[in-house]
Amino acid sequence: MRRSPRRALLASAVAAAILSVLSVTVVAQAAPTAFQHPGVLVGRAQLDFVKGKLGQQPWAAAYQQMTTSRYASLSRTPAPRAVVECGSYSNPNNGCTDEREDAIAAYTDALVWYLTGNTAYAQKAIQLMDAWSATITSHTNSNAPLETAWAGSVWPRAAEIIKHAYGNWPNQARFATMLRTVYLPVVIPGIHSNGNWELSMMEAAVGISVFLDDKASYDRAIARFKLRAASYIYVTADGSQPNYPPAGGIDTRAELVSYWQGQSTFVDGLSQETCRDFTHTGYGISAIAHVAETTRIQGEDLYPALQDRLRHALGFHTKFENGTAVPSAICGGSVTKGLGPVTEVAYNALHNRLGIAMSQTQQYTEAKRPQGTNNLFVAWETLTHAGNPA
Repeated sequence: MRRSPRRALLASAVAAAILSVLSVTVVAQAAPTAFQHPGVLVGRAQLDFVKGKLGQQPWAAAYQQMTTSRYASLSRTPAPRAVVECGSYSNPNNGCTDEREDAIAAYTDALVWYLTGNTAYAQKAIQLMDAWSATITSHTNSNAPLETAWAGSVWPRAAEIIKHAYGNWPNQARFATMLRTVYLPVVIPGIHSNGNWELSMMEAAVGISVFLDDKASYDRAIARFKLRAASYIYVTADGSQPNYPPAGGIDTRAELVSYWQGQSTFVDGLSQETCRDFTHTGYGISAIAHVAETTRIQGEDLYPALQDRLRHALGFHTKFENGTAVPSAICGGSVTKGLGPVTEVAYNALHNRLGIAMSQTQQYTEAKRPQGTNNLFVAWETLTHAGNPA
């Protein structure tokens, strides 16, 4: 649908004004007085819990899965590039896979070091992070924002553990400069694309802000994250239709239906990308859970505010993954499954910590254990979050 320039300008101005007001509100309360470290997705108490569970299931199998993966290899050679070029559908792929997988490897090595005390793994994590911080200058091509988000979500997890638990990292300031100059400026403004892009970008921005002790960037990222999360998953409390996204000039029902992949019947737990496919939906749900987990470690804890959206989204999608027939009112009666290894973090938070019954999510989660990695930005969450009360 085309709109007049005047109408588009007015819609953009209204959206900007709303975001500005909400951002001001959040600034006063989002960032902690002092950031907790390590504090991106996993905190020290969570890691200590896992350390005491390695001889029990499901943690033992999850630990074996991680340590026998290619990401834990001490012979891994980092493959940094100055310019990482990522096109649509990975064409071209000049350093994109290398960057993401080196970041996952650094996080893997940091976890192995923390859980075993073997310093060779801490040194390997440092080698990988140092190689990239000495080299990379930018990301280019159409998928650059998403690539920056995925790698930028994982690097801080590794860096937090190494800097604040291991400690002996001479080039940590250079790594911080890399995050501040190469990654943060790309992810923190957000984007008009599908919701999983912006949610991953906000995950990266939040994690980077924690590592940098940057309260202003943390507040800005959390403000945008709240708006996008509230418009990505529908619950009946929203009214007759989902909330409009925070950017993109979508402000009519017809435009919203088009943005929701043509879906015009809205039920609890449906996401903006459900009728696209469950894999991309899983990316969005995972990023929401990751941000919520980090806020919990940092003392704000967004889970209570997000619990209805998350529990309904997980239950809605896992019931179809578990074999429930898709009704004709949902995506024309046909969905593309493949949610992925993305349920452990939110399931632990909502079911184990908050006591919410989640039978479909439980069935899916336990059947998929140990949940490993999607080779993008999700890694080893059965190990780090299954049954973790910390």
